[in-house]
Amino acid sequence: MTSLNVETLAADAVEPITSAGHAQLGIAVLAGIAVIVLLITKFKVHAFLALTIGSLALGAFAGAPLDKVITSFTAGLGSTVAGVGVLIALGAILGKLLADSGGADQIVDTILARTGGRSMPWAMVLIASVIGLPLFFEVGIVLLIPVVLMVAKRGNYSLMRIGIPALAGLSVMHGLIPPHPGPLVAIDAVDANLGVTLALGVLVAIPTVIIAGPLFSKVAARWVDVPVPEKMIPRRPSEELDAATGEPGEGAPRLPGFGATLATVLLPVVLMLAKALVDIVLDDPEHTVQRVFDVVGSPLIALLAAVVVGMFTLGRAAGFSKGRITATVDKSLAPIAGILLIVGAGGGFKQTLIDSGVGRMVLQISEDWAIPALLLAWLIAVVIRLATGSATVATVSAAGLVAPLAADMSTTHAALLVLAIGAGSLFFSHVNDAGFWLVKEYFGMDVGQTIKTWSVMETIISVVAGAFVLLLSLVL
Repeated sequence: MTSLNVETLAADAVEPITSAGHAQLGIAVLAGIAVIVLLITKFKVHAFLALTIGSLALGAFAGAPLDKVITSFTAGLGSTVAGVGVLIALGAILGKLLADSGGADQIVDTILARTGGRSMPWAMVLIASVIGLPLFFEVGIVLLIPVVLMVAKRGNYSLMRIGIPALAGLSVMHGLIPPHPGPLVAIDAVDANLGVTLALGVLVAIPTVIIAGPLFSKVAARWVDVPVPEKMIPRRPSEELDAATGEPGEGAPRLPGFGATLATVLLPVVLMLAKALVDIVLDDPEHTVQRVFDVVGSPLIALLAAVVVGMFTLGRAAGFSKGRITATVDKSLAPIAGILLIVGAGGGFKQTLIDSGVGRMVLQISEDWAIPALLLAWLIAVVIRLATGSATVATVSAAGLVAPLAADMSTTHAALLVLAIGAGSLFFSHVNDAGFWLVKEYFGMDVGQTIKTWSVMETIISVVAGAFVLLLSLVL
């Protein structure tokens, strides 16, 4: 899978902030992760604070000077937020424009109008995958679950037959496809190529979402048969009526066009994939065309372009005034403060791991293990996911631990390392995951039913995606 050159890495590495041996560093890692797990699960401490305290605990158990631990943590936090914070903000703005303008409704309505019968689960997975590209997982659930419930109710479909494909589409996008926060942080940590990661991520996502979505939904529908909880079906913006006239109110937007909406959502993906393609075809950093695509295909410019275009194709097309567009942007930024802090603290934890010498230790020890680097990355992410319940915490922590393994990897294998981490971070969501409870309440299920449907689906995604990553590594 990859050749690990410890001597080369050691020569280039920065001197660790502690002289602890492998045994002490191993204990320090376990202690740091244990502190994070206990704070999040037992004491219900916010993940930002838990990661911050866990980083300090890691340094203390490793015997590192506290001032150097603080420096490592703050440096990691700052570089992570600087690297992905703007991208998360731009993604949130685009998602809010999509939701408030009714653009998401337009995509849903258009596809559903042309679909029926046995093809409905496939339509739902397609809708969720497209909508899930620019949206955070939680936002996607809030946006799509009412649609799922309405389709199941009006079409007399099994709730699981419609809901599982939608959840699978959202989850796969969240774990594998940039510009979602987890993949972006992992790309930054292992210095992977974003365009190549995006292209391979789509390649892995397609069979994964088919297996975990429409195919597994047949089994889930037999395991769990629950009625649609009508109290969870809210009115959509286009259905809101004025209390006095009984007509659609002023707040109900004119839906933007389907083609324009779809083009806006896919614009950043197309630009980033175009950059990756040009890099492969030309392979000349001085070529004018490649330099142009290096700019327009960078995630910052690609997302910024989509936001600017979306202000017209989504906001203005829905009849929004300039003031309302500004207000929509303002509202989109407030909810992501917690996400930015968690991602930043995860970057700080990652940097503390690296500066303590943990990454180099993992690299050296793994030379004696008969286990591929990609499988090791997947397993580490699985363990942290099971312990903390957070896919984002699992991704950023695992990326920090296995980042040194990417030193000798090709561009393709570094991208596959990111995808292996992302796949592992989705393994078996259970009671310590906020997403578990969100799905449970929206679908009106009990804990056992949620485990048999949502938790099993997440496990299928993780295992299938991990298997496809390993297969790709054998042929690429």
